[in-house]
Amino acid sequence: MSQSPDFPGERPSNARYTVLAFMCSLAFVLYLDRICIGQAATAIMRDLNLTKTEFGYVAAAFTLAYALFEVPIGWWGDKYGSRGVLARIVVGWSFFTALTGAATGLMSLIVIRFLFGMGEAGAFPNTARILSRWFPTERRGMAQGLVNSVSLIGGAIAPLLTSELIQRIGWRWTFVLFSIPGVVWAAAFYWWYRDDPQTHAATNTSERQLIAAGTSSHQGAAHPPIPWAIVLSSPQIWLMGCILMCTAFNSYFYFTWYPTYLKEGRQVSESLAGRMAFIVLLGGAIGCIRGGFIIDKLVRKFSNRHLCRRLYSSSVLALAAVCLVAGRHCDSPYWASIWTAGSVLFTMSTLPAWWGAVTDLSGRHIGALFGLMNSLGGLGAISSQLFVGRYADYMKSHGHEGRAQWDSIFYIYAGILVLGALGWLMVNSSQSVDREEAQPDSSESGH
Repeated sequence: MSQSPDFPGERPSNARYTVLAFMCSLAFVLYLDRICIGQAATAIMRDLNLTKTEFGYVAAAFTLAYALFEVPIGWWGDKYGSRGVLARIVVGWSFFTALTGAATGLMSLIVIRFLFGMGEAGAFPNTARILSRWFPTERRGMAQGLVNSVSLIGGAIAPLLTSELIQRIGWRWTFVLFSIPGVVWAAAFYWWYRDDPQTHAATNTSERQLIAAGTSSHQGAAHPPIPWAIVLSSPQIWLMGCILMCTAFNSYFYFTWYPTYLKEGRQVSESLAGRMAFIVLLGGAIGCIRGGFIIDKLVRKFSNRHLCRRLYSSSVLALAAVCLVAGRHCDSPYWASIWTAGSVLFTMSTLPAWWGAVTDLSGRHIGALFGLMNSLGGLGAISSQLFVGRYADYMKSHGHEGRAQWDSIFYIYAGILVLGALGWLMVNSSQSVDREEAQPDSSESGH
């Protein structure tokens, strides 16, 4: 670890890495609580007598609330600080995780999952805000990659753990147990964390200077109004939202429906479906962390971070589409899962680049505008959740069962990935809202 140039005898303290550990553990709990319902879907549908179309409504209720409340809760963090906001929303979503186990039918389950989604909505906008204030730009890809990677590790563990717990204590008590880690996290975070690195007791002078020199934070300043006219007329902001729609449309198949596909389409057991879903989401976790390190390395080598993100993300999304089609043609469920894991690995490796581009575009309004662009991704997630349920029921009504009921869907998902790859070729993340706000009549050129 390097010494501060102004304080050659003092090494920077490591408070920023404790912040990163908090954000990673938050992401782990977030996805554990979010994705466990995918493994529990067959048991829930059986006990509550739901069709796949109806369960699609349940899944979409979460995602709808998630999309609607990202902007207001992100803005809440921008205006009042992320410490209190995150502590409150984690306690809130943990409560509704537990309450999921008390659902008695379709409507109660829809309401509970909507409120659960409302709680989770502000997590990543406020995480992005925290990382933008605690990590220098050239190290932020690593931090963002780790957060996304750990989130998918939580998601990968969720089906394994859920399948075991359902067999031991049933799906209702499983949701109760999943609510506990969030409450513990919220208490620890609120006690330790501070929004301003310059005032945190765990930072020394050298670390404060290191953070201040490499960030564009505005701690202590009154948060200005969001320039909505600039935001809503920005093609780049809408483009980044549409790109996330494509990747979210793809990923939410694995979050919500993949265990059901394995059990009904590939005829594997409950426990084996959990293990295969783990493999697929573990691929995504590996992709996130590798993507972050690769982007940081490319930026340090070529300096033009905007071009590096664009070319890297477009290339790997195209590879993800190829892997997805290859998996569909595998007769072995093991090899199909491995090819699918490769597709998810490539898809998720673009997330650190997406976070970095969104951070650059958002400037001082990172909480709210990250929420806006991420909420557009939520539209892709909702579409995916509703589409799969209806598609599976439609194919079954026409006499298709097993793989014939499910396999053709993968061509559609591969096509959506190709659209995302094309979208990345048009990204110019140098056109930030801050620059447009300061020079509203100037024409910004790319770097």
